[in-house]
Amino acid sequence: MADMPEDGEPQIHEGKQAIVTGGTRGIGEAIVRRLAAQGMSVVMVGRSDTTLRQAADRIRSAVPGAELRLERADLSLLRDVRALADRLAVSTSPSVVINNAAVSADIRARTEEGIQLTLATNHLAPYVLMRTLAASLKKGPARFVVVGANPTVLKTFPVDLDDLDARDARALSRFPSLRPFAAYARTKNMNTMFVYSLARRLTDTGITVNGAHPGIIAQTGLSRDARGLEKALATMVALNPFKKMPDQGADNPVWVATAPGLDCVNGRFFVDRKEATTPDHTLSPDRCEALWERSAELVGMEP
Repeated sequence: MADMPEDGEPQIHEGKQAIVTGGTRGIGEAIVRRLAAQGMSVVMVGRSDTTLRQAADRIRSAVPGAELRLERADLSLLRDVRALADRLAVSTSPSVVINNAAVSADIRARTEEGIQLTLATNHLAPYVLMRTLAASLKKGPARFVVVGANPTVLKTFPVDLDDLDARDARALSRFPSLRPFAAYARTKNMNTMFVYSLARRLTDTGITVNGAHPGIIAQTGLSRDARGLEKALATMVALNPFKKMPDQGADNPVWVATAPGLDCVNGRFFVDRKEATTPDHTLSPDRCEALWERSAELVGMEP
């Protein structure tokens, strides 16, 4: 059955194709399920064949006849992201691309390619994937959505453009146990800045790029390795009476990706289906362009 919007009319998107990263659990799985229920064919991206199959089985149980394509890629590895982007560029023509995949890792954790794990997964992966897909599509209609985080919380974690991979640990926080969260928060600000930069480049192409905050969500798995103060923060989230479950968290990203009234809305950020202002340090065109260029250098793309 198709999802029902507020006006009670079913939204049917038969024949349209979507791509969702981080689609095997939590918010990502809920996003895939909602899009499939609206009639879209969905490409699910996950880290392992096992988790992809298990998530697909759950989705098909909830949405009989769901049309799913499973794509395995480790989004912390640039070689996997490039290969995924190249495959999708030649085999898909998506109406919707939602980047949901994210991690919160020890700041000392680095990929085998030498990049800080949180930076690689949360920012560089969508940077490569969405740039490649936008270049292959050339023109829309298509909607790109990056799942972000609470703009109010992110205000105190501006991106250090001279230290994208968080080598200066003390600059993140005086408290070692809070540093993984601070690094995570910086990458979510990078997501927002990337949205604005890519949106400017895609003006008048019919491809729109927007950010969407899912809300305070339980059962995401982001804090499963948290310790000390970060674990205390995760516990506060778990006890928060206003927290949402993953299916509720999927509502805002899916709305941004499919709502009829947003066809030409580009370069915005949404919270609870309303446009929101992000921190000043994410709005500076000069800072956004500097991040774009430094990211291009890290991933070996032309700026």
